[in-house]
Amino acid sequence: MKNKNHALLLAILLALISYNMKSYAEKESGHNFNESYTGENLDRIAFPIGGIGAGMFCLEGTGAISHMSVRNQPDIFNEPFMMAAIAVKGYKNGAKVLEGPVPGWKIFGNPRTGNGARSKNYGFPRFEGVNFKTRFPFADIELKDSDIPLNVSLTGWSPFIPTDEDNSSLPVGALEYKFKNTSNKRIEACFSYHAQNFMRIEITKEWGGQYESGDSISAISNGFLLKQECKPDKPHYKGDFAIMCDDSKTITDLSWFRGGWVDSRTIFWKDISEFTFKEDTKSNGAPGASLYVPFELEPGEEKIIKVMMAWYVPHSDIRSGLPPVDMKTEIAKNCDPSTGCCSDLSNTYYEPWYSGRFTSIEEVIKYWRQNYYELRNKSELFSKAFYSSTLPPEVIEAVAANLTILKSPTVLRQKDGKLWGWEGCRDAAGCCPGSCTHVWNYAQAIPNLFPALERSLRETEFEVSQNEEGHQNFRASLPISPVEGHNFHAAADGQLGGIMKAYREWRISGNDEWMKKLYPYVKRSMDYCIQDWDPRHTGTLEEPHHNTYDIEFWGPDGMCTSFYLGALSAMIEMGKSMDDDISFYEELLNKGKKTIENDLFNGEYFIQKIKIDGLTAKDPVAESKIGIMMNYSPEAIELLQKEGPKYQYGNGCLSDGILGAWIGEMAGLKNIVDKNKVKSHLVSVHKYNLKNDLTDHVNPQRPTYAVGDEGGLLLCTWPHGDNLTLPFVYSNEVWTGIEYQVASHLMFMGEVEKGLEIVREARKRYDGRIRNPFNEFECGHWYARAMASYGLLQGLTGVHYDAVDQILYVDSQIGDFTSFLSTETGFGNVGLKGGKPFLNIVYGYVDVNKIIVSGVEVPNNLND
Repeated sequence: MKNKNHALLLAILLALISYNMKSYAEKESGHNFNESYTGENLDRIAFPIGGIGAGMFCLEGTGAISHMSVRNQPDIFNEPFMMAAIAVKGYKNGAKVLEGPVPGWKIFGNPRTGNGARSKNYGFPRFEGVNFKTRFPFADIELKDSDIPLNVSLTGWSPFIPTDEDNSSLPVGALEYKFKNTSNKRIEACFSYHAQNFMRIEITKEWGGQYESGDSISAISNGFLLKQECKPDKPHYKGDFAIMCDDSKTITDLSWFRGGWVDSRTIFWKDISEFTFKEDTKSNGAPGASLYVPFELEPGEEKIIKVMMAWYVPHSDIRSGLPPVDMKTEIAKNCDPSTGCCSDLSNTYYEPWYSGRFTSIEEVIKYWRQNYYELRNKSELFSKAFYSSTLPPEVIEAVAANLTILKSPTVLRQKDGKLWGWEGCRDAAGCCPGSCTHVWNYAQAIPNLFPALERSLRETEFEVSQNEEGHQNFRASLPISPVEGHNFHAAADGQLGGIMKAYREWRISGNDEWMKKLYPYVKRSMDYCIQDWDPRHTGTLEEPHHNTYDIEFWGPDGMCTSFYLGALSAMIEMGKSMDDDISFYEELLNKGKKTIENDLFNGEYFIQKIKIDGLTAKDPVAESKIGIMMNYSPEAIELLQKEGPKYQYGNGCLSDGILGAWIGEMAGLKNIVDKNKVKSHLVSVHKYNLKNDLTDHVNPQRPTYAVGDEGGLLLCTWPHGDNLTLPFVYSNEVWTGIEYQVASHLMFMGEVEKGLEIVREARKRYDGRIRNPFNEFECGHWYARAMASYGLLQGLTGVHYDAVDQILYVDSQIGDFTSFLSTETGFGNVGLKGGKPFLNIVYGYVDVNKIIVSGVEVPNNLND
């Protein structure tokens, strides 16, 4: 009887375990990191294709095109009527759109779906099965259907070549369709591509829509051009979009059937399925155009058809951080008043880099056609080198997914080539302007992949956005130019981070002259920071200091003081090179290290000592007059008297609590703060702030970043119960940029598995079911902070190339490895094999005079 009871209990236990495992599995994604997406994991995929600062369109997991954003600003969820199709003669149901099933969320719940979504192509037959896999900047889709005797695949891409910022900034993209005859007989088929003129300006989105005049469609070689002319007072309306095939047998039809309702689409689908299409290159005011490429395939034979796209929108009405101007006046000075067409408005409004490189869409098309294969081959060199890595798949996925930010409308590149960025994208406009220094602090991709573009950010910060006193506007104007008045707080983390990054850019580029030219501005900035936030020379930031949480911290804290110590360390290193007197910076650094390691460390992690008395600053209520939404109401003043200023963190465990040390590590500044205490802080962050299930987590702030049974790293917790009533805003949220910097920093400290656990929680949220895997959002889509993920490479491997001394550093936390390395002059693979370093440069060159592995110089046998 006893054994029977044991057996029964064991059976119950196994059943419970099985049930719990099943429940857990149901919560888990069907997607393996860095592998293909299928089924429901395809639903939200939208992979950006475009150039740095040139705009984008997205290739969805099903093969559809959406997020068409080529007018110098975001147009998220813009899904124009454009599609590819295949028709196979003699097969029942042999005509299909070259896309997979429409995701369920699109069918109802979005704008206009209640009226039937007649502007969409959802009602046409499409393929049954889809498999999506990316090898950035390439996205590969396989389509399967039992009615079609073809293996069909699609590759979408646009140029991305580290160190070559110009070819990576082109306003172009391509879709390559591959067909293989899987039957045992010759087949006759036709590929086609169709688009309405989505470049025309829509005035109203009411039933039927109304549009500005001046739109047209014209023929080009093997393709067509969608156009919108500029209008008086509206030069930014001008825009061209080219769609063309590479096949000489391409048939162009500009004469869609004109009529009411859905006549055009009814007729062109008849042409597709019945092979009744014909050439007609005379524009007749039809709403759209089609390309047809008929072909025949013997059994087992293959054919690739390339659809090449290019666009040209030379003007915008985007202007930020500058006094308003009257567009009519500007047009009168610079434009043809009868048409509103202009040659140059770049001193007044943002104009993209490519508008200075090319004078027309025809020049873009010519360059794209002539250089297509070279650009593809070089982009493949990057992709193959990047994915040759042996690093964990969740790391490779996290890094690659956020490189898409560089192709998104978050990033602008103005006509003179300088980089400028939003923090992220609202649905129809940029969000939070000015290459915001405290957000872009986290972004590690651009300084390694396109160092010249990153240096342009430093030049803007120090030479344009900084005044004679050293105060920096942490949001740069657009067009980039000085502004009158520095009337808001400088950002402590942004301005101090910029000093560390100036050091980083010098070491990455090896350009001594660049550093020498910038140094006086950097020094002025450092001295301003000392005077404004540490006037008593304590080595800490005591005075209220603005930061990335859009508030001011009062009193010294681990987060911003670590930035201060990092900036002082950078000044000392640059000052030595300049033969400058650095003794004062050394004194402050020594004082600050003692304070942060003793007074601001509670035995587990770094904290904030809230302080309002004995400061130069006025009281918090008075200071709030230049803050953001501080609103010291009577009840807030009562709280102030009990706890101090609103929006602090006090004894909280802040995920960013030693952030300055990580920025320093990424810049090559080691051990800014005691390594053991930094490690203790990071381990505490992992212990207290990482949650695998947020079901019972209270978040009155912005919940869509992580919610419900999802996991994530909270910005701050108070593990010892001393919560503040109103802690800093955002403290209950989850931001991927912070998750990645903490994960990378943990890896630097040898805590690899803890770092990987954070990365996995972040990427599980972006598995395609609920969120787009290629759009990590925070305050907007494609949020710049998420480029912190690039730091995971350095965190795991310790690989860092110093171009000033031509030293390759390797400090692996994972034994032997192969990883990707990009420098000022070239890129390739680096790693350890049998504990010995190797370097394989596939593009450009990297001069290495010395190799240091785990702090020890080893023989340089790279050329053997």
